[in-house]
Amino acid sequence: MPPSPTGPPPADGLLSAARRNLRELAHGLSHASHPPTPLFADSPRRWLRLLPYAVVLALAAAFIPVTIQVLTDDYGVHGVVAGALAVGQAVPLLMLAHRPLQAWWIVFTSDIVGALVLLARPEQPGNIWPWTPPVIIGYLFVLLALGLRESRHTVIGVWLATGAAGALLHLIAPVRSDGGALLLFVLGAVVLVIGASVRERGEAQRRLAEQSSISEAERAQRTLLEERTRIARELHDVVAHHMSVITVQADSAPYRVGGLSEEAQAEFASIAAGARESLAEMRRLLSVLRSDGSPGELAPQPGLDRVQQLVEATVRAGLPAELSMTTDVREALERGGVPQAVDLSAYRIVQEALANVVRHAPGARTRVSVTARDGHLTVLVVNEEARKPGSPLETSGTGHGLVGMRERVRLTGGTLDTGPLPDGGFRVAARLPLPPDRPPSPSVTPEES
Repeated sequence: MPPSPTGPPPADGLLSAARRNLRELAHGLSHASHPPTPLFADSPRRWLRLLPYAVVLALAAAFIPVTIQVLTDDYGVHGVVAGALAVGQAVPLLMLAHRPLQAWWIVFTSDIVGALVLLARPEQPGNIWPWTPPVIIGYLFVLLALGLRESRHTVIGVWLATGAAGALLHLIAPVRSDGGALLLFVLGAVVLVIGASVRERGEAQRRLAEQSSISEAERAQRTLLEERTRIARELHDVVAHHMSVITVQADSAPYRVGGLSEEAQAEFASIAAGARESLAEMRRLLSVLRSDGSPGELAPQPGLDRVQQLVEATVRAGLPAELSMTTDVREALERGGVPQAVDLSAYRIVQEALANVVRHAPGARTRVSVTARDGHLTVLVVNEEARKPGSPLETSGTGHGLVGMRERVRLTGGTLDTGPLPDGGFRVAARLPLPPDRPPSPSVTPEES
């Protein structure tokens, strides 16, 4: 019978998984899973960065004399041998701050050597074997450092190696063994689980913070693109108006201007045809930008002539606001001296600034000022601190408001200044360029626009 096409027999699968796990455990015991940097190395606080070094220095300073005293007084080990074992078992604790796996190898080997040395000494009543009390306590600190720094495979490998060493020593001298190996095996598991849990929780929080940063950047980019799309929709109407004017002027030139040559009439006809083609391309682009099908987008775009209505509507909504518009601005609007892009941008800036006041500072007295001076249109919206008790309508916004203001100002070549005021209010100041005085554009029929 041919072999089953679904895969190898279960026995082969179990053997392959066992070999793979053993290779991973061996790799974990021989290769550190982190660079040789201490805990809290990235902390902005200096005392926190120095804390691991202070802890390991205190551990080594405490365990070296204690280990020597316990070995000489309780186990009867010669002073030189006790000192050598203390160095091997306690001095590597200094490496726990940055190289805990290497420190474990040294301590693990020294502890086994120490157990064999104690095996050659006469048994003393009340002494535990194979691990002395300083060995158990110091080894738990080593395991805690491993749990905080190393991977799961390394931690499991260290725990199994500790249990295997204790079991082997118990088999060598079962009469001398009194449960110290089992005690270290159980306590080591608890310490490793605690350390690994703390490490994995910290890694999860770090990944969450990184994902939050990425999401925030993506949200800001999406907001920027949405605002640019919205501005493009509105500016289509502005540019379409001027292209329609060009078309009307080019078509009517042979009738308005007498004595034109055939070459001039052909040139005007070519200009009108190019303008119509450009209008058709823009309409196709607009159909893509308006793919969401919102009918409000098809309405005529507002301008500074509707700022007064905007302020009055805001006052009716409960926000005390007042408008100041100089005569120069009104005259510029009447003679067509304000470009439609600047006109629309100024209106949207005032609209968004007032909306932000309603959201974040309800009831705050607000002043709107529109002036024209030195070839620039200045839009200033200043609100005082909120006077109505209670929390703002929105504690956090989408970011569309200021992003849209900046994009509009950048598009017209102006400058924008926003920021809080010392008295608790907020200020939005936009400076938009105006062209030199020019005659107003001729009217255009609805069919051409």
